[in-house]
Amino acid sequence: MIHATPSQTTKFMRIISVNVNGIRAAARKGFFDWLKNQRADVVCIQELKAQIDQLQDPVFWPKAFNCYYYQAEKKGYSGVGIYCRKEPGEIISGFGVDEFDNEGRYIEARFGDLSVVSLYAPSGSSGPERQASKDRFLDAFPKHLAKLKKQQKHVVVVGDWNIAHREIDLKNWKSNQKNSGFLPHERAWMDKLFSDEFGFVDAYRVIEPETEQYTWWSNRGKARENNVGWRIDYQVITPNLAGKVKKARVYTDKWFSDHAPFIMDYEYEL
Repeated sequence: MIHATPSQTTKFMRIISVNVNGIRAAARKGFFDWLKNQRADVVCIQELKAQIDQLQDPVFWPKAFNCYYYQAEKKGYSGVGIYCRKEPGEIISGFGVDEFDNEGRYIEARFGDLSVVSLYAPSGSSGPERQASKDRFLDAFPKHLAKLKKQQKHVVVVGDWNIAHREIDLKNWKSNQKNSGFLPHERAWMDKLFSDEFGFVDAYRVIEPETEQYTWWSNRGKARENNVGWRIDYQVITPNLAGKVKKARVYTDKWFSDHAPFIMDYEYEL
């Protein structure tokens, strides 16, 4: 993936998304040392697996950012965070549905008419009960997205959506058609998300329409070494931002979790 280097006079916004699969574990693996050199404007974190009172070490509050966390009620589970180089006008924790807000799955930073959301959508892979919860999320979340689009001119929903949209988005798609994350109704939901029905755009596919690029790999076997992965981390944008997408990169040089950091640049000044 080769793209032109942004002009020094052009204002760009860099958003990084990463499911850390335990923020304390990611810190031990060097995530925050790596982050210092990424020139990010907004960093969206998912799956904290920690309560805020367990994050008192300064490493979890990088000085370059205004840092916000939203924890799950259940200890050691879920949770999201967002780091903003510019202080946001408002931080919103949760989207108004107790089942998912209690699990700490949504935090939003507002900068004028722009909203950036760090989202950790439910996974259904651990059994029917969790799949049922995921399906309830898929039913509830579009209502919130519609409301958000009415309130804000520009919206970026960043994070782990726990669905691979198309066959190109996972290596072994044929054998996963009956598995959570690639079920027909989940993929149909993504079709709606990226259509006029829900009215959003897959930012990565704006500039990489046919690139096979994954963001998550199983810890079993040698999935990562063999690049047998899934693309389940997205930056989902309102159509008015599509023309401002300039660069995309998935960082795979070092492993901070089973997900890779997903980096995108937009021609947009916060």
